Amino acid sequence: MTAGAADKRQQRVVDPSGGANQSRVRAYNERLVLSLVRRHGALPKSQIARRSGLSAQTVTVIMRSLEADGLLLRGEPQRGRVGQPSIPMSLDPEGAFSIGLKIGRRSAELVLIDFTGSLRASLRRVYSYPTPDEILRFAVAGITKLCKTLGSRKTPRVAGVGISMPFELWSWAEKFDVPTEEMLAWKHLAFGEELASQCGLPVYVLNDATSACGAELAFGRGSQMSDFVYFFVGTFVGGGIVINNALFSGRSGNAGALGTMPVPDADGNASQLIDHSSVYGLEQMIIAKGKDPSPLWEKPDDWSIFSEELDEWSGTAAGKLAWAIVASCTVIDFSAAIIDGAFSDDLREQLVRRTSAALDAFDLQGIRRPQILPGTIGRGARAVGGAGQPLLARYLLDQNVLFKT
Repeated sequence: MTAGAADKRQQRVVDPSGGANQSRVRAYNERLVLSLVRRHGALPKSQIARRSGLSAQTVTVIMRSLEADGLLLRGEPQRGRVGQPSIPMSLDPEGAFSIGLKIGRRSAELVLIDFTGSLRASLRRVYSYPTPDEILRFAVAGITKLCKTLGSRKTPRVAGVGISMPFELWSWAEKFDVPTEEMLAWKHLAFGEELASQCGLPVYVLNDATSACGAELAFGRGSQMSDFVYFFVGTFVGGGIVINNALFSGRSGNAGALGTMPVPDADGNASQLIDHSSVYGLEQMIIAKGKDPSPLWEKPDDWSIFSEELDEWSGTAAGKLAWAIVASCTVIDFSAAIIDGAFSDDLREQLVRRTSAALDAFDLQGIRRPQILPGTIGRGARAVGGAGQPLLARYLLDQNVLFKT
């Protein structure tokens, strides 16, 4: 089958709402099968039938169709003690692609991922503060460049662009001492719609920390957990909440805004987590000591020149993260707290260790201590989470349908 023919057949999966009832049911079932394989890994027909509740005959027809469309990949036959060998089917990495755009307060990043969530290519831009025009130019040119890496045969399989950005991006202009009028341009621009009109792809917009949490859920250790509270430490700290295997975004899409969690300051007065556990605080500490903080943004994987400041900052940040974790667990009985951030793996591990140690100092009577775990996606979690949105919208189902074991 040609790539063009396969792409046309994929439209059944793309739009489960159109056509006759039979077509809608088939599209739903195809998405269900793809979602089960994505969550559980390579599965044979018998396992898919058991987990989905579909008949073996229906599953056989669907799997053959998805394999022909280039969305499923046939594995090596697995021989058991009796009967025919089972053949596990997995997502074909080349079956679909997606682009994520992270818009941050000091940098923007574009990533291209495949159907399994593996990173294929990335681009990055560092700035003093983001303006819509600059980000739009970077995004449009970058999307074109990333698509060219796929070649003309695979480009039609790009599902869309997912944007991860802070809500009310304009609201922190005064804190960073940047031109208020330039930042207010974000308030009056439907950036997602503008990007869609210029790049010709579907565009989805999500809060940046929620998006990072979604990346951990879909592509990281979170896929093996039914619930967890998630912290992403960037310029500012944010978070996300997973309940019953699904990302909980709340009525306005801003659930898990953990940066505003009340914590005590050094004098015991009320403050917010964002004031103590953000890279912005580390930057201010470095500036106060007369040093240039620019390597924080230009070399995010190597902050070794700030070893003294990092030791002081991580101790404070970990202590306040422990406060926030305890507070979170008094509301929801989370089994784990996952910590990730826009820095090196070594610093992430250090922050996790110190947070876990700080948690041991709390009186946890009445609540069960959660595991404190490092995230697995790392600095690019916000962009990868954004890229996951078009794949979910086009090929997959919400996690809530996947509970059948």
